[in-house]
Amino acid sequence: MIEHIVWFKWQPEASPEAIAAAMSALRGMKDQIEPILDVTCGEDFSGRSRGFQHGLVVRLRDRASLLVYQDHPVHQAIVQSQIKPILADIMALDYEI
Repeated sequence: MIEHIVWFKWQPEASPEAIAAAMSALRGMKDQIEPILDVTCGEDFSGRSRGFQHGLVVRLRDRASLLVYQDHPVHQAIVQSQIKPILADIMALDYEI
């Protein structure tokens, strides 16, 4: 299995509503992108995130599934229409479990 982890840092002017809509859209990917096994995301509460405010974890079957997910039109639409307009910085990490 693959864990795909993403950290988001939002632009200062990003509204709470836009951030919530992006998180909701990301959660909804599980029912729209077949190789996704699970999706979780949420806001950091620890204060240890070095300015990154939200995290996303997507669990996938294998490396081939990660490629399907990354290129999937639903994922790309969310990235382009909801994430990029409010994004200041991003970090991602993928590993096998």
